[in-house]
Amino acid sequence: MCATMLGVLLLAAAPAYASMYDAVLSSELMHGPDLCAQAPCGDVLPAAKEFSKRKGMPSYVEGYSQDGGVKRTVGYVFLSTDIVDIPAYSGKPIVTLIGMDTRGIITGVRILKHSEPILLAGIPESVLDTFIRQYIGKGADAKLEIGEGRSGAIGLDGISGATVTAIAENQAISRSAYDIARQVGIVKAVPRPAARFTAIDERLDWPALLKEGSIEHLRVDAEEVGATDTDSPYLDLYFGYLNVPSLGKSVLGEHGYRKLMQDLGPHDHAIFIVANGQSSFKGSGFVRGGIYDRIQVRQDPMSFTFRDTDYLNLYQFLPAGAPAFRESGIFIVRSASFNPAWPWQLSFLANKIDSQKRTKTFSLFDREYWLPAQYLEGGRPKVERPQPVWKSIWSARLPEIGLFVLILAGTALLYSQRDRLVRASTRKHKPWISVPRTLLWMLSVGFIGFYLKAQPSITQIMTYFHSLIYHWKWELFLSDPFIFIFWWFIIITAAFWGRGLFCGWLCPFGSLQHLAFKAGQWLGLKRFQRLLPKTMHDRLKWIKYVVFFVLIGVSLYSMEAAETLAEIEPFKTTFLVGIWNRSWPFILFVVVILGISILSERPYCKYICPLGAGLAIPSKFRLFGLKRKAECQTCHACAAGCGSHAIDAKGNIDQKECMLCLDCMVMYYDDHACPPLVKERKGREREGLPLTRINANGYFIPLESVRSNLREKASEQAARAE
Repeated sequence: MCATMLGVLLLAAAPAYASMYDAVLSSELMHGPDLCAQAPCGDVLPAAKEFSKRKGMPSYVEGYSQDGGVKRTVGYVFLSTDIVDIPAYSGKPIVTLIGMDTRGIITGVRILKHSEPILLAGIPESVLDTFIRQYIGKGADAKLEIGEGRSGAIGLDGISGATVTAIAENQAISRSAYDIARQVGIVKAVPRPAARFTAIDERLDWPALLKEGSIEHLRVDAEEVGATDTDSPYLDLYFGYLNVPSLGKSVLGEHGYRKLMQDLGPHDHAIFIVANGQSSFKGSGFVRGGIYDRIQVRQDPMSFTFRDTDYLNLYQFLPAGAPAFRESGIFIVRSASFNPAWPWQLSFLANKIDSQKRTKTFSLFDREYWLPAQYLEGGRPKVERPQPVWKSIWSARLPEIGLFVLILAGTALLYSQRDRLVRASTRKHKPWISVPRTLLWMLSVGFIGFYLKAQPSITQIMTYFHSLIYHWKWELFLSDPFIFIFWWFIIITAAFWGRGLFCGWLCPFGSLQHLAFKAGQWLGLKRFQRLLPKTMHDRLKWIKYVVFFVLIGVSLYSMEAAETLAEIEPFKTTFLVGIWNRSWPFILFVVVILGISILSERPYCKYICPLGAGLAIPSKFRLFGLKRKAECQTCHACAAGCGSHAIDAKGNIDQKECMLCLDCMVMYYDDHACPPLVKERKGREREGLPLTRINANGYFIPLESVRSNLREKASEQAARAE
């Protein structure tokens, strides 16, 4: 059944591949001089009939029209990845071509490539096209926000089920248009007051310079660029600003600093760079009269490159305690536009090898530098920084996050009191367990699943393993606050009690199956509700583990293929995308699962779910398991009533399969349901002996122990009376 369903889903998913998803873009398009020879520039700037080569830093092209034989500039076209590198939900940027006229009005937007899994099979790419059409006619300096615009911002409709994608693309388009508009002079930069240095003149050693931030560190690991030699960093670079007396003299010495300052012009700024590693920050193809193509300095909105005349040898590197470096140099920024009082970035351009696709691309690595406040008169100026995508999402959804955390904390607190709850319940009457669980199932389906769309998935486990091997990004996991919080809840509670507190209590799709089973009872179908024979169950339960390891293995080879195979999960269809937005095989898959769930408890969870399998494996090492009596080895009463088939013939509980429904624990303390307790209760009643309460281990407290305790208390009371 599993293989058949998976095959159907793969066939249905095949048409979902469109030209934009993970399209192969040539290196000429991404970095070559003639962008418009490779990209459809006319689509985003229709008024232009001719286009220039790439120019400027960051790069753009000019579009021209012909009026009476006179060539006239009508606008600009630029690629978002030339300007910003904002990862979307996949952890990769959306490569977007943008057109803008000479007034700074966006004339067209076209996505050339994305790697968003939600748009692989689920939300149609036409929805993404509809989303980006909203930017046409908007100004480059307009403040644009997803949702209802606040404080003068223009609100844009988001993409239901792909909020992270929409927010990331909004930032990429807005910031790209603004940066190019500033560079070409459409948006005027606000003049910044000139930097004035304080009179501090100290000699600092290497650790002190690092600690105060006068020297910054940029490290590029070999794994980040696909280098085969992983024993040493690809580049391990340190840099700093030399014009400040205290810093310049600490690095160069008194004589070296004085000579440097004599050679600098009034608008020149000296930056030193020292480095070790497999690569050179100077580049391997430098020729006399050329530029150093591996490094540049960026200060919003300007970028500064270095020619051979901007380079000086660094003959002496004097800070005490500094390590040895393989290469060094001093680079001069010659521009009145550069202001050392404001933050700036040193950028290193590296060749990145994609081992999966055997292609080579360029990747930019940045490190910000900002002079310590004590060297600037009046301290550091106030700087407005664009908020990271994940922070925007968290701040916009604080009320829902608070309610979500409250539900999770309440569930954990409720389950921590399970002994009290099961003791207060009986096999036939257990409201202290069944009522809160049913309410939590309804909350999980309605609020967590359909409203928050916070259904954990095997795709997050695959992404975790993939990121550990290739490149870890916290931003990727923080981009969905509910999934991020949910996973920490799952990890912590699974360590204490096993996976069942999520799978059996809070999983939205698992809860939907529970409610379907309950609905079958309410509809009078209880007499038809059955479990598979235990022998068959014990064979079928291994399917989900096979699915889990296949998906993990495929994800290490190709995340795109693994995302397609992960359609064996019905979660995206049910909650994230919506059942009516999918093709019929996906709808049929969900309907079949829920139809079977009316007659049998959680069939998908028990036999197919790769997420459940992934969580079941560490559950074997949980801290607190459910209790058992010695008599459980021969008594099968609990096993007969276990909807998870998690109790074997010897009375042992398989904690990997247990959903923590606590039905067996209710029976464990019920002297009208647990056979050993029933036998002892009836024996005491026949002999006219009084009944005693049941202790924490599930046994009647012996009468002699009770009488002994009563005698001791009586003696203590008599002694106090005397």
